[in-house]
Amino acid sequence: MFITFREKSIIELIVRTSGKHTVHSLSTYLNVSARTIQRDLKSVEKLLQQFDLAVKRTASEGLFIDGNNEQIYRLVQSLISVNPTDETPEERKLSLLITLLHEGPSFKMQVLAGQLGISTATLTSYLDDLTDWLHKFSVRLTRRKGVGVEIEGEEGHKRHALASYFLVYFYEELVESLYFLQQGKNLEEKILGYFSPQYLALVDQLVNHRINKEQTRLADSDYIGLVVHICLTLQRTHQHYLLGHAAASESTAEQQVIAAVGAELNGKLGIRLTAEDIQFLAVILKGSKVQAADMVYYDSVLLGKLIQNLIADVSAQLHVDLTDDFSLYQGLLAHMGPSIFRLKQNLESFNPLTEEIKRKYPVLFMAVKQGLENEFKDLDFPANEIAYIVLHFGSALLMNEEKVQIDAVVVCPTGIGTSKMLASRIQKELAEINSVEILSINDFQSDHFQDYDLVISTIRLPVTGVDYIMVSPLLSDKDIASIESYLQHNIEKITRKKQYLGEENAEEPLLKKNRPNVQNLLREIKDVQTSMEAILANFKVFRGQGASGHNQVLMDVLTQAERGGLVGDAEAAMRELAAREAKGGLGIPDTTMALFHCRDETVRELLFQVVHLDTPCTVKGMDGEPVAMRNLLLMLAPLDMTAREQEILSLISSTLIESDAAMMIFSSSNENMIRSKLEDVFFEYLQNNLIKE
Repeated sequence: MFITFREKSIIELIVRTSGKHTVHSLSTYLNVSARTIQRDLKSVEKLLQQFDLAVKRTASEGLFIDGNNEQIYRLVQSLISVNPTDETPEERKLSLLITLLHEGPSFKMQVLAGQLGISTATLTSYLDDLTDWLHKFSVRLTRRKGVGVEIEGEEGHKRHALASYFLVYFYEELVESLYFLQQGKNLEEKILGYFSPQYLALVDQLVNHRINKEQTRLADSDYIGLVVHICLTLQRTHQHYLLGHAAASESTAEQQVIAAVGAELNGKLGIRLTAEDIQFLAVILKGSKVQAADMVYYDSVLLGKLIQNLIADVSAQLHVDLTDDFSLYQGLLAHMGPSIFRLKQNLESFNPLTEEIKRKYPVLFMAVKQGLENEFKDLDFPANEIAYIVLHFGSALLMNEEKVQIDAVVVCPTGIGTSKMLASRIQKELAEINSVEILSINDFQSDHFQDYDLVISTIRLPVTGVDYIMVSPLLSDKDIASIESYLQHNIEKITRKKQYLGEENAEEPLLKKNRPNVQNLLREIKDVQTSMEAILANFKVFRGQGASGHNQVLMDVLTQAERGGLVGDAEAAMRELAAREAKGGLGIPDTTMALFHCRDETVRELLFQVVHLDTPCTVKGMDGEPVAMRNLLLMLAPLDMTAREQEILSLISSTLIESDAAMMIFSSSNENMIRSKLEDVFFEYLQNNLIKE
């Protein structure tokens, strides 16, 4: 079968959305003229004749393939195995990007067009797209008469831009290539016209061995991303495109891992990674690391509180209660630490499921997006990151099908003509809207507008008390953004009228539709009981008088715990606490408290104690700023813990800053008052989680 990329795309789009795509929508989607689509359809019709199929149109000009289902299945199977005879636009743009980044410094337009085998007009369109892409990474693409096309920017930004282009547009091809290399196949040509198969195979092997097995397992997309960045760094460094001098920083665990990988690469390939390369890749690793959920159960007090707020926010919007779902909290805590690090480092994230998640769970996506905007006001979460967070919430909801139907009405002067086109555009551009009714202005005045979730009008309505959005009959990008913004800010109003998961689930609490296993429940009750008893029995408030620093205070408290049989080796526990402090600040911002904590195999029982210092010590805060610590809070736990034990510790750490009153109590150094607060927190937990009404 000889078929071009565009012909193959047309068939796939028609099969996938039978009756929805028109000639004009296909031309918009594929970025070509309607005349070009009409010409390609003639070729498509000839090709379909081989399968006894034909392209036909619905009454509204939607295209569909008519014929026997078995023949359509044969067609789909044939398309999977066939390779188009021409390059896709993304492949040509990738070739253009590689050329600009590796063969500069400047190019004439005619020369570039000739190298790519495209017209100057097509090249101009590609350069416009790449200009927008590179701008996201602070790289400038300029076109000047007499000079030509140039790319300007820092080397690190260029590497991020190129690596992200590979990951966003060629993720599946990269996975396939790595699979073939892992199977021992010798690929002679450069992968995607850029990567050396030898480099890619070796990097994949080392990352899998040194990081995925010895350190911590990465998510699939993060794993591929790290392999791509290392391989790209090797090739850029080998070609003398070097990173600028970076400020010296303390050696981190990530830097040590990357340095070890770099040393092996140097031994086998003879290419030495610079100190700047190691620092650059360590940032990528730190931003992509997926820690085991049970290792971050109380690691960040501030982030933990924000995540609790986020869960409560989304629950309120959807009218479902997820606030007591500890596995959701734990999963978000493990995911969002690296996620926020990526955002602050301006690292582009990649999620191959983003569009599918937005299409399948539009209401949940909007609710999570709104929740993130409400709780993380200083961060701008892109769609890819939001989609990952949606997956966590979706998992907590058991990925039940959304039952919310968003119904819209379009009001126009007559109810005919452009309104039909507008309604069609709304359903095509806004997948979250399920139905669009069309009413004339006369009909609307007598209609019950409360029946609709969204009122859209092409004119100013002569009525009051109706929230509506006025749009152009052609529905511009600005109009689409206005509608999306309205829906996002009114999720709670929409779901109040309609059960998010439908009536059949309304009376059954989520995740508790089936009776739990009694033995497991008894075991959990026992875990909760022993955890609370241990914390209350071991709780004490000390006064650190005349201490020369917080390390001495910690050692004194640990020594007493060792004498009491709570800790097997005080010095080993001290080393763990020091290692945890070296990873990041422990001081709680805007308080006089710092939470020192660790898990160690020598700890025998859960322990929470407070040391009040007469003379404040300066420690690094969780936000990186110094904190004058007067109250040292010590939390110790065994290495092996059950989920309920983790939950109890997490409960304490989040309570520390739940309110001004709570912060005053924990920084008061009043043992009876703090114990009473702990008892109140434990009782509320028992009431909500185990006693129930």
